[in-house]
Amino acid sequence: MMGAGKTAVGQAVAHALSVPFLDSDQEIRKAANMEIADIFARDGEAFFRDRETEVITRLLETERCVLSTGGGAFLTKRNREVISRAGVSVWLRADLDLLWQRVRHKDTRPLLRTSNPFATLSQLYHDRVPVYALADMVVEARPEYSITRMSKEVIRALRSRPDVIEKVE
Repeated sequence: MMGAGKTAVGQAVAHALSVPFLDSDQEIRKAANMEIADIFARDGEAFFRDRETEVITRLLETERCVLSTGGGAFLTKRNREVISRAGVSVWLRADLDLLWQRVRHKDTRPLLRTSNPFATLSQLYHDRVPVYALADMVVEARPEYSITRMSKEVIRALRSRPDVIEKVE
């Protein structure tokens, strides 16, 4: 979900593992030479989701990395399959209140540009949680966790999968 810490935690995990950090939304922005919100406005969500799948597939086929995807990417079955085939999906599970605290003052979230952004976030949360629960791993995001602590929790979870990660000293 937006606000779960995908970018900040992903960057910290990538640094700790000495692999590149990639962000599928950033790669889409670069390829389109426009902002995600503008892509949504001009071409619609379906168009954006198709480009998102193309980018995720390309990145995971060519890079050994930590990849952060947009909050809606995992909702698409083909993205879940690509991610699990190439690596492991990790859900940073944060409760609705924590997510709202983190996103309520940001205007960079196109899906929250509504008359009642909290109600929109709440609906997204309740719609998406059952799909996010399909992730290969779940790491609980807690309000008291720093980025460093959260990244250590993710690495600890990843260590349980020797096919994905070797022990990092």
